[in-house]
Parts: sequence; structure tokens; C-alpha cells
Amino acid sequence: MQTEHRFPCAQCGAALRFAPGQDRLTCEYCGHAQDIPGLTDEDRATVLETLDYHAAVAEILPADQIEETRVTACPNCGAQVTFDEKEHASQCPFCATPVVADTGTHRHIKPQAVIPFRLTERDAHEKMNQWLKRLWFAPNGLAQYARNDRRLDGLYVPYWAFDADTTSDYQGARGTYYYVSVSDGKGGTRQERRTRWTSTSGRVARRFMDLLIMASTSLPRRYVRKLEPWTLSELELYNPQYLSGFRAEGYTVDLPDGFALAKERMAEVITEDARRDIGGDEQRVTSVRTTYADERFKHLLLPIWVAAYRYRDKSYRFVVNAQSGRVQGERPWSAWKIALAVIAALILLAGGFYLAEFA
Repeated sequence: MQTEHRFPCAQCGAALRFAPGQDRLTCEYCGHAQDIPGLTDEDRATVLETLDYHAAVAEILPADQIEETRVTACPNCGAQVTFDEKEHASQCPFCATPVVADTGTHRHIKPQAVIPFRLTERDAHEKMNQWLKRLWFAPNGLAQYARNDRRLDGLYVPYWAFDADTTSDYQGARGTYYYVSVSDGKGGTRQERRTRWTSTSGRVARRFMDLLIMASTSLPRRYVRKLEPWTLSELELYNPQYLSGFRAEGYTVDLPDGFALAKERMAEVITEDARRDIGGDEQRVTSVRTTYADERFKHLLLPIWVAAYRYRDKSYRFVVNAQSGRVQGERPWSAWKIALAVIAALILLAGGFYLAEFA
């Protein structure tokens, strides 16, 4: 079945839409507004509890944590996006590929919390335009082409937020600087720095909290990481009213695959912890063995504005963090502008050599 997120206006019967930044549903026809009850800071910590990772992998989560929705998979990028019941054809918001709605269903772990949209579509357009103006070597007219009548899609994208206790045993070496006198070749001496290495080992421990992994492959991870940070103190309990007027992508990165990606992120931090523990002037970390305990998670929906546009038969995308306004995206390059810049640089370089030779 498809979860339908439609809320009729109490005054005129039209569909209410969530108003970014206002925590309310509004009617675009008569202006009626309906507040969405939020969580108090005191209740938030109690309600937004984490779930047991191993119970989820074993598929023994409580039934109220599972839901089934109708999804449409993009034939190009594979994104799974829930569409309104009355929509039968549209464009994929991630790559601008035409898609036709089907009747497939997706049984998945229900989102527990959501960060509501804070930026309006107009706000996102302004951020987008600022980003486009800063692009170097972009083809002429690209900014205008991407701006003209380009509708931004408001999407909630799925994330896993992982918690885990880690204990890591490492092997490595500590480098300590010392100096020796060596000949300078002119009858004198100079001080030369050298490093004395000493084998070392140790143990570091860290509790990771809310380590975010996007549970989708529809956007390049190098862009997704640069959309961070997210302010998770603004999380609200999952409520379909926040989704009214927007689309929500179903997760395509399962929980075990998401945790594997989280371990890679954890390993980066743990290696730096080991380096600090080793001390000295330089450090080498040759091996790390980590054990994990009390692994827990939350399934979150985080808001982004997405624009997908085609330029010379190729798709380009950019995304705006709908909470902070950070922008990341793909862009084409102008070969002739790059060539002119290289020629200009060579001319300046040649001119510099000429002036230096005859100075």
C-alpha cells in the first residue's frame, strides 16, 4: 500500500502543505494555517530513543517500527521515491530522468524522526544562484539556463544515525626528533634533524553518537558529506504532516551496509585517537583492531532541496541543505575557457621570462 500524506483544509477542503520554517500546515488557496504540535526539549530525549541494531538485523523489531509504502525506482540512478497517489509520471528529482509510477511496495524500518524544512524554495534558489555565480570556467549561459523556471524539488532523504561503544587495540611507532652535526661542505657544520622510531602499542576507547550515514546511493557521498553538519537538536518526532507537499525517498542502503560505512567513518576518528595516544613528534599507526558494543541506531529523514537539469544531453544535479543552506553539486566545464586561461598563463609566463632576461 502507499502511505498517503494529505491533510484537508478545515475551511475550504483543499490540501494543506507544510510551510518551511513555520512548523505549520498552510492552505495556498484560503490561507488557513494549522499548527503541528512539536516536542519539548524535555520530551525529545525520551521520545527519540535509539533502536537495537542487532534486533533490527535479525528482523525482530516491534511491529510498530515497520511500515510499507509504494515506491517508484528511477531506471537511471535507482533512487526510490514515494510519489503522491495521483501522480503517474514525473521526473526523477536526482537526475531528471523521466519515470512512471508503479505499484511496487517497500517494507522498511519506519522513520523515527525528521528535521523539518527550514529554508523555503525561494531561500534555496538564492543559495543556488550564489553558488552558480562562484563557478569558475562554467559554460556561458549555464547559470541562466539552470535558473530559468527551474523548480526545486523538496525531498526528505533517509539517514541512519549510529551509536556504538568502541575499544581499539593498536600497533604503531612513536617518532622523536633529535639533531646531529653534519658537514655543510664548506668547512663548517650544520644541524640536521633526524627521527628515532620506537615501537609502541596501546588501547583507545570512544563512544560514537549519532554518526550520520545517508541511506541512499542517489547522490554522490562526496557531496553528501559536504552538506554536513546537521543540527540534530532540531529533530522532531516523525509526523506525516511534515511530509505534506514534499516527497520522501525510501532507503536503498540497508542497515548492515550502512553500519559498514559507519565503521569506515569511525576508523578515521579512531586512527587519530591512536596518534594522539602515541604522542611524540611523529606517529605511525600500523594496525588497529576494534571491537564494537551497544550498537544502536535511529532512522531519520533530513530535508534537502534538489535541482536536476540537463545541459547538452547530460544530467547535472545540485542539492541544498534545507536546514543550513549549504550547497553542493555537479557542474559542466567550458573547454574553451580553460584553454584561454592556459594560453593567457603561458603568455604571462613567457613575458616574465623575457623581462627577466633583458632586465
